[in-house]
Amino acid sequence: MPDKPILILQMQRMGDLILSFPLMLWLARRHPGHPIFVAAEQNFYEPLMRLSPAATYFPWSGIAHLEKHDYELVLNLSIQEKAAALAGRVRAETKLGPVQSEDGTRRVHGDWQLYRTSLVRNNLYNRFHWGELNGLDAVPFTDIAATRFSLPRTLPGSNKVGLFLGASDAAKRPTAAFWAGLVDELHGRGLRSVLFGGPAEKDLGAEVARLAKGPALNLCGALGLDEFGAVGQTLGLFITPDTGPMHLAAWTGLKCLNLSMGNVNPWETGPISPGHYVLRADLPCARGCWQCTQDSLLCHEPFKPGRVAGLAKRLAGGADSDRLARLDLPGLTLFETGRSELGLYHLHRLDQVAPDAERLASRFWQALFGGLFGLWEDRAAAEAWAGLAQGAPGAAESLLAHIPEMGRQFKHGLRSGTVLDPSFWADSPAMARPFTGFAHMYLENKDYSRQAWAHVLALLERLVSASA
Repeated sequence: MPDKPILILQMQRMGDLILSFPLMLWLARRHPGHPIFVAAEQNFYEPLMRLSPAATYFPWSGIAHLEKHDYELVLNLSIQEKAAALAGRVRAETKLGPVQSEDGTRRVHGDWQLYRTSLVRNNLYNRFHWGELNGLDAVPFTDIAATRFSLPRTLPGSNKVGLFLGASDAAKRPTAAFWAGLVDELHGRGLRSVLFGGPAEKDLGAEVARLAKGPALNLCGALGLDEFGAVGQTLGLFITPDTGPMHLAAWTGLKCLNLSMGNVNPWETGPISPGHYVLRADLPCARGCWQCTQDSLLCHEPFKPGRVAGLAKRLAGGADSDRLARLDLPGLTLFETGRSELGLYHLHRLDQVAPDAERLASRFWQALFGGLFGLWEDRAAAEAWAGLAQGAPGAAESLLAHIPEMGRQFKHGLRSGTVLDPSFWADSPAMARPFTGFAHMYLENKDYSRQAWAHVLALLERLVSASA
């Protein structure tokens, strides 16, 4: 009898599908012989099939076939209701992610999938990448930590730099005037620009080419994704907002400079493999930005064509991290993608600025949740807390001062079963929201059962122990 297949439901955009590629590799290694089925949007997966790990893809119109199978594992990575309903209908040994029962009740299965759900409007301190969150419930952490990606190639003989102009939201990409200025600044440094974009960027590409004084090859709307992958092999660098083509470029080994702007978080959706670069505004509101609350896009202002072109010249030439760290980039922070000591995705900040409260708090919360969910021992959180208490005592005290209130509400809930008001996490101090947000989501997911109240109290006790 053949081994049961594994089903991944990934009904999101192209970038989300590409960030599922590592998961497919991990599952194939952990479950040899089990076919991997992927339900995804046909217009995204068809041009990517030659680059994808081994998998059988199904469009949404093929769900009748999917429902005929018994599965070893079903992992729903989608937020769409139809995906949760399908996850509820199919038969499987294990189900992870949102699952909707016949009566319409929806629950999230898996600690890490629930953690990701708790990040909605609450991701300031999150340091777990989407690509790794895809797999943390499904495969052993040791498999993820042992993964080694190839470094992107450096082509010193190529003077061609790709510019991907578009993004899913205008706030996430530079203006046409910026791109045109960058074309000219690159040209002045001996680099030739190639403009990329899909059909939606045809007008933008034409405007950039018109505004630029120097030459630029405009390929917006001219290439499919498979053709883009081939052309990318000739480029020395790819400059791009946080987009699906960025993830495609990184997956195919093209060195990327991610201009991270708008309501994105590069810790969650930056290029997942090591050796790429992320440039982001050094502003408080640009950290963990879920939705812009400013009157204007302040995070765009520090991005100047000359600064980006100077950086691009060095990246295309293969400059090392030490040289890059000496660059003067006012209002901007440059990161290099890599791996942390814990074995997870990490953004290495290329400057000598001492860690501030946000960086220290993020380290603590990553260490704490990793301990709570069994990735490593609790001492990692205790060590991170010591660094936080020493380097940012105000942030540490803010959390400590809120612990009694959390304990009071949890104990009251254990006695009475009272449903928490949304203000429980929304009005808690920013430093406490990673914990209150997850605890609130956990209680809702478990219908505020007595066992759920007891569980969040136990988690609070471990938080108290780590911060002692």
